[in-house]
Amino acid sequence: MGDAALTNGDFTESAEPFRLFAEWLEDATGNEPNDPNGVALATVDPDGLPNVRMVLLKGFDERGFVFYTNFESAKGREILASRKAAMCFHWKSLRRQVRVRGPVEVVSDAEADEYYATRPRGSRIGAWASKQSRPLESRFALEKAAAEYTAKFAVGAIPRPDYWSGFRIVPTSIEFWHDRPFRLHDRVLFTRTEDGWEKTRLYP
Repeated sequence: MGDAALTNGDFTESAEPFRLFAEWLEDATGNEPNDPNGVALATVDPDGLPNVRMVLLKGFDERGFVFYTNFESAKGREILASRKAAMCFHWKSLRRQVRVRGPVEVVSDAEADEYYATRPRGSRIGAWASKQSRPLESRFALEKAAAEYTAKFAVGAIPRPDYWSGFRIVPTSIEFWHDRPFRLHDRVLFTRTEDGWEKTRLYP
C-alpha cells in the first residue's frame, strides 16, 4: 500500500516540507483507521531524562505544529522549562514517518480560545476537572470533579482555564521517511536556514 499511496510522485523531489507534510497527512486521513493526527511528543525533564507520549496535532502551517494541553501537566511543565520538543508521526498503513524538532512557543490567547470553543462540551468540562499528571485518589474523585464543574457551567459558555492552552513547535528540522523493500528506505531531511529550507537526502 505504501508505494500505491504516493499520489504525488517521488517525495524526495519536494522543495519544501510543509506542502509535503500536508499531502502525507491527507493520505493518512484516508488510510489510518484511528487518529491520523496522532503523534508521539518528546520532552525532557529537569534532569535531562526524556519523556514521550501520544498527543493529537490540532493545526499546522508554516509557523509550526500545534497541540493543546494542560500547562500544569508533566509535558506542560517540561516544555515551559526547556522551550524545546520533538514529534514523531508514524502512519503504519502508509509505511511513512515524519520527525519534527525545534523550539516551542505558546500560541496566542485568541488562538487557544478559538480552538477551545470547538471542543465538545464534555471535553471542556474535562479540562477543568482533571489535574493532569498529578496523583488521583480514585476514579470516583475524578467523576465527582467532573460532575461539580458540569453543575457550575450548566448554563452558558464554558471559559477556557488559564492553565490550558496550546504549544507550537517551530521546526528547525523536519525529516520524512518512507519504507522501501530490503530496508533501502527513502529518507529526506529539511533543515531551516536563514535563506529557507535546505534539503539533504540521508542513508536509511
